[in-house]
Amino acid sequence: MTSSPFAVLSLTEAAAARARTILAGAGRPVAGIKVGVKKGGCAGMEYTMTLADTVEPGDEVIEDQGVTLLVSPADLLFLFGTRLDFETDKIKASFTFRNPNQVSACGCGESVSIAPASGAPSA
Repeated sequence: MTSSPFAVLSLTEAAAARARTILAGAGRPVAGIKVGVKKGGCAGMEYTMTLADTVEPGDEVIEDQGVTLLVSPADLLFLFGTRLDFETDKIKASFTFRNPNQVSACGCGESVSIAPASGAPSA
């Protein structure tokens, strides 16, 4: 388990409130919310969020506004500097990723193209 002084990932107040609600309603003990990326979609990558039962070796542990976020070492460079928000409108409510490393997104909004952060500290 590592913890970095650099802002790998941060939450807006709205995202933190929603994350705390999700964690409180998990129905089981969880270590936090695992945030990552995976290959997929028409733009090449998709963001992922899952409830994590444990902290895996090498995971970056981020504490923000009472929420524990976990990021695997393989995903760090893709998420470095990302701000996670939670937005609601008349039709939907969802987490949104404001990622300075994102270079494009598909029309459906479900997948993105992300370049690894340059100059980011290594884990």
